[in-house]
Amino acid sequence: MTANRTPMPMRSTVLVVDDDPAIRELLREYLADDPLTIVEAETGDEAVAAFARARPDIVLLDMWLPDADGLEILARLRAQSDVPVVVITADSSSSRTIRAVQAGAYDYLVKPIEPEAVRHIVQRALEHRRLAQETGDLPAGLTGAGPGEPIVGTSPGMQAVYKRIGRVADSDAVVLITGETGTGKELVAETLHQSSRRRRGPLVRVNCAALPESLLESELFGHEKGAFTGAIERRKGRFEIADGGTIFLDEIGELSPSTQKKLLRVLQFGKFERVGGNATIATDARVVAATNRDLEEEVRAGRFREDLYYRLNVIRIELPPLRERRSDIPALVAHFLDRFRSAPGAPPTKISAEAVQRLLAADWPGNVRQLENAIQRAVVLSGGRVITPDLLDLDHAAPVSATPAGGLDVPALVRDGVPLKTVLADVERSMIEEALRQSGGNRSEAARTLHIYRRLLYEKMEAYGITGGEDG
Repeated sequence: MTANRTPMPMRSTVLVVDDDPAIRELLREYLADDPLTIVEAETGDEAVAAFARARPDIVLLDMWLPDADGLEILARLRAQSDVPVVVITADSSSSRTIRAVQAGAYDYLVKPIEPEAVRHIVQRALEHRRLAQETGDLPAGLTGAGPGEPIVGTSPGMQAVYKRIGRVADSDAVVLITGETGTGKELVAETLHQSSRRRRGPLVRVNCAALPESLLESELFGHEKGAFTGAIERRKGRFEIADGGTIFLDEIGELSPSTQKKLLRVLQFGKFERVGGNATIATDARVVAATNRDLEEEVRAGRFREDLYYRLNVIRIELPPLRERRSDIPALVAHFLDRFRSAPGAPPTKISAEAVQRLLAADWPGNVRQLENAIQRAVVLSGGRVITPDLLDLDHAAPVSATPAGGLDVPALVRDGVPLKTVLADVERSMIEEALRQSGGNRSEAARTLHIYRRLLYEKMEAYGITGGEDG
């Protein structure tokens, strides 16, 4: 354990819910230096009973229980009390994270868990609980089913994005999505809408950089017949069409001063007039804006209204560039290979290990959009067969390292013609088999060697058809 840590000021009760005794023991060890009372439960029913009996100050809840889905137990606990619940799971998909946070989870930890991460989140949750007891109830848990699998990536940076989406989706607050070009801001806006209670309403998209000022105002606010040359009939604007739903204003930093002023009034009062008209129209549209510009710098330079900036910057979601989430590249590649099939009904194009290595080493100034284009182009050039490094035109995606493709003694990594998913599966299977061999078949020792929980090792062994070994 790390020295010189500030002890928790008072004894609190933590309910740990997990059917794996090794994980419960691990969590007890992580929290052993703090004045905490640990209560344990193995099943969902036990968790609900222990929750009512022990009245814990925080719950650490595994998402995979033998008798119930963790999300169901989370909802049952949140219905009884607003005690912070931290969900723990090996499933770090975007929809799972968003649904957990919407269901009222205080936070979300992905296995394998580091000791300091557990202790830090417990401290933070207990402080949150203390403040809530002093000032009133915690915010009620959000409800509603999340989308299928809206965004690809399980890196820490994307996990933070998913958590923020889950927390703010059902709010009507204005959201500002920032990030470099190609990071997926429109996809986040779509996910926000689909995760919100407004999902049955329209999602109206407006690219503020695609139209000149005169046409953009008409596009946003509509116009009356005869308002300008060519206005042969009354036309509703995007804000009017988006009533009851969401309006997504992409490239918001490109707005002219005149349009900025009119947009500010809509954000302040929810009202506007059509171009050439006098009637005031009200709209109940949730505003989500996005930009790749530094709006703070734009304000300092006098190109963007300060009052509009503060109206937009209520909730901010910052998307990380692809170079800061390289661990997501294999999953993104698999996703794009599945999307860009060479022909309808054809299997996904295969990709060589050397090609994957080149993708992992690139700098990606164009981010996910550049990767998407590179994969689509390579699928076409390969004729739907095998993508090799020479088919990857990465433009300005300069390599950041010279790491060779080799280094792992797994034949599937150096053979052409193996799909990405198979390459990754072969690596995982081979590592599990090697860990079992080195441990003499001791599965507990093999799990420790691989830095995974024993139950996850069992699941992987069953999935790959690996037999033998015994518990240690």
